[in-house]
Amino acid sequence: MSAPADTPPDLPMDWPHRAASRSIAAVHQHWHVQDMGPKDDSAPTLLLIHGAGGSVHSWAGLAPILAQHYRVIALDVAGHGFSQKGRMARAGLEDIAADILALATGQGWQVRAVIGHSAGAAIALRLAELMPLRAVIGLNAALSQFEGMAGWLFPAMAKTLSLLPFAPQFGAKMLGTPAQIDRLLAQTGAQIGAAARAQYLTLARRPAHIGATLDMMAAWDLRPLLARLPQISVPVLLLTGARDGAVPPRVSTEAARTMPNATAHILQGYGHLLPEEAAEVIAPVILNFLTRALVKPA
Repeated sequence: MSAPADTPPDLPMDWPHRAASRSIAAVHQHWHVQDMGPKDDSAPTLLLIHGAGGSVHSWAGLAPILAQHYRVIALDVAGHGFSQKGRMARAGLEDIAADILALATGQGWQVRAVIGHSAGAAIALRLAELMPLRAVIGLNAALSQFEGMAGWLFPAMAKTLSLLPFAPQFGAKMLGTPAQIDRLLAQTGAQIGAAARAQYLTLARRPAHIGATLDMMAAWDLRPLLARLPQISVPVLLLTGARDGAVPPRVSTEAARTMPNATAHILQGYGHLLPEEAAEVIAPVILNFLTRALVKPA
């Protein structure tokens, strides 16, 4: 099956679910979107949002399973992956959520639930404040500020690097090797296959992707959202891996305690990349949660 004519021109021929890809020019950028499942009103729409440094490839295993029951729309956000960001850098939580809201509204998507991975979980929760969602699912949810010295050092470093004209090219050159990708993935505690590792290598070799990741890190500020978590009443499910080396599992359990309708589950034996290393394990849990959360009241 060939991809639509409006597929991003630089999208690799072997990119996961390329046939479902298209590019949408709207809201400050050209968005790379993958759209699967029913396109009519026969099933609710789910929106999938990756984390910093990720792309729609994160959902390669999970999206087709969910698309058997729902319309599934995945995005490359804020210039990541194969989206092309405009000249104005809109990389913070508030801007990303506002742009996704504008995109969904403009496209007529009736989104009923959002699934976010890592930083994407924070975006999902912000969208729950802006859209009439009925469920939010966070996978390895990054719902805490950097701790200690990293709280000011990491964002400051990212901001400085994002201002340097050749930082994305330099970053792509430094990170875009199999050895570096293996090292970075090992730090997440995740165990993923060769194809997924190759996809991260492809992304790391793209200066625009590296630049978008730096911009996002530099602009990221969760403090306002974290202060409002007690007011988020939508049903929330947080799943995390016990071996997560990027976001401690306690972050999810502590965040769930602050929200009135949230639960957290820790899955033994998995790391920070749950959608990629455990799609078939988490899919039944997600589907069961969505069945209960999206059922229409009598």
